[in-house]
Parts: sequence; structure tokens; C-alpha cells
Amino acid sequence: MTTTLDHSAVRPSPRAVPTISLRGRPIPPIAESPRTGNVRGANVRNGNARNGNARSGNARGGSAGGRQSTPHIATPTLQLSNKPAALVLRVARLQGPVFRDVAAEQTGLSISTVNRQVSALLKRGLLRERADLAPAGAIGRPRLPFEVNVADFLTVGIHIGYKVTSITTHDLLHRVVGAIQIATPTSDDPEEVLTAIGLSASRFVSRWPGKRLLWTGVALGGRVLADGSVDNPRLGWSEAPVGRVLADTIGLPVSVASHVEAMAAAELLVNPDDEGGSFLYFYAREMVGVAFTMDGTVYTPTAGPPVIAHFPTGATRLLDPYRTGQLESTVSDTGVVQAAKAAGLAVTRIEDVHSAAKSGDTIARELLEERAEILGRTVGLISDIFNPDHVILGGQAFTDSPATLSTVARSVRSTSVAAVRDVRVTRSGATVQQQASGAVSLDAVYSDPLAALALTD
Repeated sequence: MTTTLDHSAVRPSPRAVPTISLRGRPIPPIAESPRTGNVRGANVRNGNARNGNARSGNARGGSAGGRQSTPHIATPTLQLSNKPAALVLRVARLQGPVFRDVAAEQTGLSISTVNRQVSALLKRGLLRERADLAPAGAIGRPRLPFEVNVADFLTVGIHIGYKVTSITTHDLLHRVVGAIQIATPTSDDPEEVLTAIGLSASRFVSRWPGKRLLWTGVALGGRVLADGSVDNPRLGWSEAPVGRVLADTIGLPVSVASHVEAMAAAELLVNPDDEGGSFLYFYAREMVGVAFTMDGTVYTPTAGPPVIAHFPTGATRLLDPYRTGQLESTVSDTGVVQAAKAAGLAVTRIEDVHSAAKSGDTIARELLEERAEILGRTVGLISDIFNPDHVILGGQAFTDSPATLSTVARSVRSTSVAAVRDVRVTRSGATVQQQASGAVSLDAVYSDPLAALALTD
């Protein structure tokens, strides 16, 4: 089923992530976002996938693809923009409803500049005024606070994983409105895979016929080239035309980003305190990767994101039964399942290993503990290289195994040369892939909202 936000309802309390500590200093627990519903096993195959011409529905009538013959393809900036319209939209997103004089104070813009930007954003519908919150008894023209318009617009997020692809819709506050998961299609031709994913996304977003769809954001592993094509060795892709195929299939402008960099960008959106300073984002699930952020900007090297899959793990006890000695093949979900099978456990998925560990199976527990030790050592070594203000751990290798977070902490502490290393678990919890693709889908709107809307007209 699809979970849809009911903005009039009281949100459930977030589930807390256990606190871990380094050298006696507690690492603050970070609440997870409520999980959205998933549709598993969706049929993404289509006999005529390459000739598919599905287009997503649009509130203004017709298809999303009908607005422009050649949808725009971009690589996102993944930074907090300082353009006036972006600053005003951001203060509305973080503090709205907000009055114009408060917005001027918070952004550092003059009141006349704020007035111009608010008027332009109101005209395009990205903001809305709240007449019901006008101060009582005011003389003259009433002061009306403004806020982000969450009623009329949606963006589409797609995270393409090695085994699972998530498709989400997001409002302009970066909240997940709806989500499904499908098995990542398999084919020797990446265009067939991408077309099948695009058709699934088109069918999914057609559930919101009254919304205006603005943009598609795609996050996945590998190196993203300037034209939106992707090199992903794990998927066997070389210059796969991700941006072009999904733009043609869905009919919206598309931004494509490396998924770990996108996850770091999502942290900037949900945690304004990270705007200054620096942090290292470390991700582990089926793939492993890192991203570095400083002063509100995610570092995106031209040569592609840092590659750590080949990092040496050292000697292992139960993990890495084939003795590859490499990080990703050892600590990935697939690697843990392979090691569990080699140790005699009757498992087929990583969830089976977690269930066995919770039920008291000694081997399953030792596998997850060893995984935590190796990940902690790697985090400690890499954090010593970057020496960030803090480290954020993301991915289900951490969020789905809270019982081993203390082991991660001990391993970081015993490896790092820093007396104290501030390590935290991502705010996104188990929805990190959804939040990452959502950040990419909103990047153009958040960076230059008026220019982004002009591309969707």
C-alpha cells in the first residue's frame, strides 16, 4: 500500500535510536522519521518497455511530459543556495509561517528584497499567505505571514539500489508523501532497466492527479557524468543514460546524483545546525561509501565520489568466507548472508540474520558484531583523514542493527587517533534512501526556485 501524509493528523512520535558513546562522551540519539508504506514485488517488467510512452499525470491537465518536448537533465548542486529567492523559500520551509520582517532578519536580506522575493514566489504558487494568522487589531494593511505551499506541488524521488529501487513523492517541505519499493529490474541493457523503472514511477505518480509534478530526482551508486549518465560497476553500467531515459519516460526535468552525496545533502535539509562546519557521511548497506560536507556544501569531485569498496578489512573470523579481504564484499548485506550460509545458518536475506540474532542465535550475533567492528575501524580511519566536526552513520547496516552500535563506537574509539570523535546516526533512519532521492528532486527548486519553475512551464 501507499502511505499518504494526512497533514491534519497528529504525527506519530519518532522512534529513538539508541545512544552510543566514545570515550565516555554520549553520542546524541537521533530520531528516525516514521516509516512509509512499501509495495513489494511490484511488477516492473513490460514486454514493450523500450517503446513505452507513459507520462505522469499533472494537475494542470494533460501529462507531465506535455509541458516540454525535451525535459531538462541536470546534476544537482547539493548545497545551501544564497540566492535571495532560495533564502526566502528556505526560511519559510524551516520557520514558516513567518512574517516578512522576521524573514529579513533571518536571511540578512533587506526588507525590500524580501518583499520582492515573497511576491514573486506567491505569484508562482510556491508560497502562500496565512490571512488567518494576521495580528488582531492591526491598523492599515494587515501583516500576513507566509509559508511553503504544500498543497499543490510534488516532486518524484527514485533511488536505484543493487537489489531494491524505491520510488517516492515529496512535498515542498521534503516530506515523503507516498512511497513504494520494487525489485531493481535485471537486464544486460541498462536502458531496459531504466525504462522499466520510469514506467513504474509514472504509474505510481498518477495516483496524485490533482498535483503539479515539478521534478524527478535520481540517486544511485557510481559516478555521475555531466550529462546525467552513470558509471556503476556494481550494476555493470558504463555511461548508462539515466537522466535521458527517465526524463523521456516520466516526462519531467531530471537531476541525477551519487547516492551517498545525496544522503549527505538530505542531512543538510533536515538538520539546519549542519549548515556551518563540516561532517563526514558514512554509508553502509549493500554498498559502502562516504561523502564530505563543509559549510553547507557537499563536496562532489569531478572524478566521482570516493571509492572505499576495496578497502582492506584485515583478518576476519566468520565474515568474508571467500577471503576477498575487501570492505564491501565483506560487510554488505549480501556478504553477511553469504557468511551466514557458510557458517551453516538457513538464511536467504539479511532480515533472516537479524531475526536469528534477536532470537538468540550465537552465530548470527557474532556475524553482526564482526560487521560492526569492521565498519567502526573503517569509520575511524577515514574520519582521521578528513577530521570532520562530526561523523554521520547512515544505511541499514547501522539503523537496522541498533544492538551493535556500541560495538561500532568501541571500534571507532580504538582506531581513531582523535581523543573524542563525535559520531551520530542519521536522522533519516531506515528511510535514508528515500530522503536522498527526495533531496535530489528538490535541489533545483531549493537552489533557484523561480528558474526551476520556469523549466517546468
